[in-house]
Amino acid sequence: MKNIFYLLCLSLLSIPAFGQYAIPNTEATTETVAIVNNAPDIAIIPEPVSVIKSEGYFVLPSNVVIQAPAVAEIKQVVAFLQERLSIPTGSYVAEVSTPATKSTINLILNEKANSALGKEGYQLSVTPNHITIKANKPAGLFYGVQSLIQLFPKEIESKEAVENIEWKASCVEIIDYPRVGWRGLMFDVARHFFTKAEVKQYIDAMVRYKYNVLHLHLTDDEGWRIEIKGLPKLTEVGAWNVKKVGEFGNFFPPAADEPRNYGGFYTQDDIRELVQYAKERFVDIMPEIDVPGHSLAAIASYPELSCTPGAENYRVRSGERIMDWSRGAPPIALVDNTLCPANEKVYSFLDTVITQVAQLFPFEYIHMGGDEAPFNFWEKSDSIKALMKKEGLKNMHQVQGYFEKRVQKIVESKGKKFMGWDEILDGDMPQNTTVMSWRGMKYGIEAAKRKHEVVMSPTTYAYLDYMQADPITEPKVYASLRLSKSYEFDPIPAGVDKKYIKGGQANLWTEQVYNIRQAEYMTWPRGLAIAEAVWSPIEKKNWNNFFNRVEQHFKRLDVAETKYAPSVYDPIFSVSRSADKQLMIELSTEAPGLDIYYSFDNSFPDRFYPKYTEKLSPPKDATTLKVITYKGKQPVGRMLSMPVDELSRRSRK
Repeated sequence: MKNIFYLLCLSLLSIPAFGQYAIPNTEATTETVAIVNNAPDIAIIPEPVSVIKSEGYFVLPSNVVIQAPAVAEIKQVVAFLQERLSIPTGSYVAEVSTPATKSTINLILNEKANSALGKEGYQLSVTPNHITIKANKPAGLFYGVQSLIQLFPKEIESKEAVENIEWKASCVEIIDYPRVGWRGLMFDVARHFFTKAEVKQYIDAMVRYKYNVLHLHLTDDEGWRIEIKGLPKLTEVGAWNVKKVGEFGNFFPPAADEPRNYGGFYTQDDIRELVQYAKERFVDIMPEIDVPGHSLAAIASYPELSCTPGAENYRVRSGERIMDWSRGAPPIALVDNTLCPANEKVYSFLDTVITQVAQLFPFEYIHMGGDEAPFNFWEKSDSIKALMKKEGLKNMHQVQGYFEKRVQKIVESKGKKFMGWDEILDGDMPQNTTVMSWRGMKYGIEAAKRKHEVVMSPTTYAYLDYMQADPITEPKVYASLRLSKSYEFDPIPAGVDKKYIKGGQANLWTEQVYNIRQAEYMTWPRGLAIAEAVWSPIEKKNWNNFFNRVEQHFKRLDVAETKYAPSVYDPIFSVSRSADKQLMIELSTEAPGLDIYYSFDNSFPDRFYPKYTEKLSPPKDATTLKVITYKGKQPVGRMLSMPVDELSRRSRK
């Protein structure tokens, strides 16, 4: 076995070096990886490039010594490992920076870089007596530690001491590195405000699965969440609305006397603290200031930024309907939530905002939105008509393109790179514009073929606000996205030069997400699928293998008290009509190996009830189909109550 591992190392060392945001040459290792992975029972997510399991276990002693270089960036790696190994186990964990003969765990920075590993890869060796993690850079050591933690029993995730556990990890040799450099999660803190502590909690969860970019959506119609010096109304007015609970988008407009005290914002010191917290965990935070649409909070604060008379009467949105999507995109705005491209005050405003944002966030990119801008108010604006005549603009897409190009120049004048949602492509943007593709894969593919850098975050696979199971179980959103579909995500589409694909990202919009527990529920487990899509070799994709590991991580998330959705266990309803118009109900499961039990008599089925084997036709007077899934003798799915009328309605679609 050691010889195989040695040969693997030699083959990997021959791979060319790659940068943080480059794509490693995995083709050279594809065959080797397929041969040497012999550890299907090791449940690491995302799946490593190579795993070789050998006999035996490492058992954590009561006194642990971590030897690590005295490098500032490694300080948090050691602190993380100390915390994770000491709190649940009760072991005493010490750190030394000089070579120690009795060290338990060695964290080693390679003196000569291993070109296969790049900046984020690692080698992890677990023997019966010792653990070694090697990497070229501190980030690699951090990711090696994440994999190491996943080798220990699930109770290692506990926030308090756990008794009577044998703290052992399988002996293993792992070589691992990411498939793409950009591995992101977008967290919308504008629709509902999430506190600084909650954002840190979200970061803590994402780094366990080797994400390295947190995209913070900081501004929208419902709130402006970042302090800007010299523009105090952005947070005095723009950060607050009327608290509403229910179905976002269908609320009654707030009355004039309802208190606007729901919301919040981050001070500039808060932002610095979050940036530092993320940096210590090898996460870059990318800010998004969404313009020219989605800007009602800014306009309510400074009405002069609008083209539309009466904007001084606008208020920060509380979830009432402000857009008509019945005719598709772009929407018809019921209130004008756009900044005015023809108003020079807008560009002065944005210069002030971008100057301060650029100083607060060291990440190289600033995301400036650009999505879903309605045009109907611009079409009626005399100032827009004058701008079109002056600049020779033929339509509203070109008007937005004029705006985006000016904003891009402002961003670049601050030493940053400009990124926007894929609608900005309609404005004939320069080649150095980076595109975040969200409307499926199509626009990202088009952008890459036009030699734009692209981050893939398509609704098709990566929109975490979408419903995860049947609509009767979820907060109502206009689309669904199941775990198995998310797992199909490939950020590098066929036929595209992969050098233009920076990576991939999942997005959590929070219109229907009111608190951090629901944010966790919507992120996990689909966030596990996206994490694997952007880290693991494409050749290792296997749904059954992945889901077996997910089930082990459900147990770990339970111990960590992180909320997740069990929707993958819920049955899937498909309906049709027979030749004689009888309603026919077909049930299936996303998770493999489940049995479905059902009732039509309003009682609650268990495994002693009829088991689903073929299409069902409801009895004449039945009103409700109740279903539950089992794995063997254990219930795993939620008890679902499906109205027969709802099934009948679906059959007519």
